[in-house]
Amino acid sequence: MRAEFLGIGMTSQRTRERLAARMAELGIRNRQVLNAIRSLPRHIFVDEALASRAYEETSLPIGNGQTLSQPFVVARMTEILLEVSPRRVLEVGTGSGYQTAVLASLVEKVYSIERIATLQALARGRLWDLKLNNVTLKHGDGYAGWPEHAPFHGILVAAAPPEVPQALLQQLADGGRLVLPVGVSGGQQQLYSITRRGDTFIQQALDKVTFVPMLGGTQSSGGFR
Repeated sequence: MRAEFLGIGMTSQRTRERLAARMAELGIRNRQVLNAIRSLPRHIFVDEALASRAYEETSLPIGNGQTLSQPFVVARMTEILLEVSPRRVLEVGTGSGYQTAVLASLVEKVYSIERIATLQALARGRLWDLKLNNVTLKHGDGYAGWPEHAPFHGILVAAAPPEVPQALLQQLADGGRLVLPVGVSGGQQQLYSITRRGDTFIQQALDKVTFVPMLGGTQSSGGFR
């Protein structure tokens, strides 16, 4: 990967500083999240032809019908997850790897699942280039979670299922939090925070959002919409 594409030319540290400042203006308060936004070269997570748009407040295509979420959504979901101080996090939907990189710079360990092999391969290379060695990737169905490594202190879902997958609720540690969009593609979607307290799941509805649909299995829901 050429040096300028990693951030030494076309997109400078000053560009990332402006993006972090914009996130603060939009309401992101967690300094760790803002520092991660400030530090990571977002342009390496998209095709080079789109790199000049990487620091705009917009989602961008990454191929295979998938998108890189707008920076505020990434920052917002991460900030909500960090409220429970997670150490081990499951990410469903590696995508470009940008959200993965943000999480990996803030928590001890990230497990990330992606069902599209070509996207996973690209993400793996980017994370390797950034020397983020605390990430384990899996090619598989996110609806099933990753039971071998459960329970997780945090779970972040980067695509919208029609209902909350039961498997993800059951893989959440006591005191842990699941952050995900719920809703049908092309319809209204809602961002939820679900915190586990023993066998009780405390649900909080947050922002209206737009995500690509979560693809894969059709495991039973946890009763939330």
